[in-house]
Amino acid sequence: MGWNSWDCFGTTVTEAEVLANAQVMHDQLLHAGWDTIVVDIAWYDPTARSHGYNDNAPVVLDEYGRQLPAPNRFPNGFAALASKVHELGLRFGLHIMRGIPRRAVELDLPIHGTSWTASEVADRDNVCAWNPDNFGLNHDHPGAQAYYDAQVAQFAEWGVDFVKADDMLAPYHEREIAAYARAIERSGRDIVLSLSPGTQLSTHHLDHLRANARMWRISDDLWDRWEDVHAQFARLARWAPFQQAGAWADADMLPLGHIGIRAERGDDRASRLSLDEQKTLLTLWVMGRSPLMMGGDLPTSSPETLSLLANPALSEVLTSSYDGREVIREPLDDGELIVWTARGRDCSYAAIFWTGSTPREVSVPLESLAAKGSAQNLWGDPTDGDVPAHGVRWLKFS
Repeated sequence: MGWNSWDCFGTTVTEAEVLANAQVMHDQLLHAGWDTIVVDIAWYDPTARSHGYNDNAPVVLDEYGRQLPAPNRFPNGFAALASKVHELGLRFGLHIMRGIPRRAVELDLPIHGTSWTASEVADRDNVCAWNPDNFGLNHDHPGAQAYYDAQVAQFAEWGVDFVKADDMLAPYHEREIAAYARAIERSGRDIVLSLSPGTQLSTHHLDHLRANARMWRISDDLWDRWEDVHAQFARLARWAPFQQAGAWADADMLPLGHIGIRAERGDDRASRLSLDEQKTLLTLWVMGRSPLMMGGDLPTSSPETLSLLANPALSEVLTSSYDGREVIREPLDDGELIVWTARGRDCSYAAIFWTGSTPREVSVPLESLAAKGSAQNLWGDPTDGDVPAHGVRWLKFS
């Protein structure tokens, strides 16, 4: 459960903005289970801008071709930033692209601790289709692993607790993933490895994912559109049976609150999802036990948004439930009745979703909900009556 800078600041977030979000998380959300702050892509680009990436960006590197935070945006560096985040009782994370910076290859910088150079280990034909910063690595050359080892060792020295490694899954880069996991293990620091993005990710890769990562995306970027949220029902239904401690399918960030401030996509706005759609998103994610990464700017998001995030039921279901699964999917007129259930400690949970565009009264047999005892609506709404359009009735039985 954390915050990521992508949905609100895209490639452009600054040290001050990261710390402001960390402070709000500490003050208002830490008690509810939110504990991780992540700086997303291009923190090493001093010329980063909204609505896209820079070709031939003057990325900041050390003498070994490893990215450094742009000093105009992070004047105190990441070791100091991580320390401040840790002082707030939070964990610090960052984003990285697979491969080695093009600029390191052009300058033919040495690989730390080796006699090899960047041009020897780069795979110039293996590049990301949507980001120009890096070349791939040639994992037939031992210097490729050495580069990742040195990069992650530096992250560990800074105090990084979480790495979002991008362009790993679509297509599936098996050797890249294994090499990055190996580098984390060699760093000696407990660092969560999160893989992205997950367009059309198949469960065929499950064993390899579990062996190497703790989180992996199961879709492309999700934005504040109902159709994006609706598409995750099928994806989470497919992945939920495989969720287990330390190995989580990730349905992507939460485009809630104040987003698009300087984002890669869209303009400055409050999330276009209705309140009921936001409740549906959060409920589906935790019933499917997806990690939660808030995408909106916490200091400027509404009190209503922060209240949703502070609901203690999110952490309760996410961390203590098991056997979460879809049990009913039934087309009805202009929408679908979708029901999820999960088990808990001396209790059970049920989420009754209605995807239609107008409210509807729905009836679900209690035996379908594995329900015993009295019902409590975990969003504080009535336990009966109509389910809102694109909404949910989220129940705990105990």
